[in-house]
Amino acid sequence: MASGFGIHGGRGRCYPVWLDFSECMSQCQDPRECVPLREDYFECLHHRKEFTRMNAISKEKQRQLKEGDQPSSEGNHGGSGHH
Repeated sequence: MASGFGIHGGRGRCYPVWLDFSECMSQCQDPRECVPLREDYFECLHHRKEFTRMNAISKEKQRQLKEGDQPSSEGNHGGSGHH
């Protein structure tokens, strides 16, 4: 499943997460105890939660623009925008 080698021959970005999951699976009595580590490993590989969140933010911005509202930005908390 995880060879430990990254695309450029070094250590893979998800290898440390895989090691945690693998260690949990080898030491646990009930595999359900390792579900959070499994989810972390798959998120590291595929970024599904990250992409889902980005899509939701994008859709909300588009909805606000369509309704004529100003989309809220994380860094702008009102005012003139000057520091």
